[in-house]
Amino acid sequence: MEAKNGTAWTLIPSSVQDIAQVRERCRRLVRRRAMISAGVSVVPIPGVDVMSDLGLFAMMIDDINKEFGLTPNQIDQMQPKFKLVAYEAAVGIGGMMVGKFVTRELVMQLFKRSGMKTMAKQAAKLVPLAGPIVSAAIGFTVFRQIGYQHVDACAVVVHELLVAHRA
Repeated sequence: MEAKNGTAWTLIPSSVQDIAQVRERCRRLVRRRAMISAGVSVVPIPGVDVMSDLGLFAMMIDDINKEFGLTPNQIDQMQPKFKLVAYEAAVGIGGMMVGKFVTRELVMQLFKRSGMKTMAKQAAKLVPLAGPIVSAAIGFTVFRQIGYQHVDACAVVVHELLVAHRA
């Protein structure tokens, strides 16, 4: 694929194998950040984990988008038809953070979608002894699940771009 200036386009993974490698690398990143989130969840101060999760998650989404070549700046460098394919694919699969500037508000919307688990996580902190452990486990699971969904959404968008390029 070529960028607007005619140079070879190397912003996104260029084969199915490359997509799989980037996907696995990003899933490892998600697991590492989920572990950090779980560690912060053990802290028995209400709200500390939520603020930490917002920052960690926003950075993680930016990192994942960059790995897949789907940051807003990278998408802006694409030819118009490929930009359209990228945004249509993202909208079609519900990838609300693909190719967007990630803000705390956007991350908060995503966390609110998984609201019951977040409430359970906060409630678990009130239970002595086992509460922080349960809270950490719930936090890890929610963080990982949302992160994996984003990784998969990015992989689908890049695959659609690959198909569009070959057509």
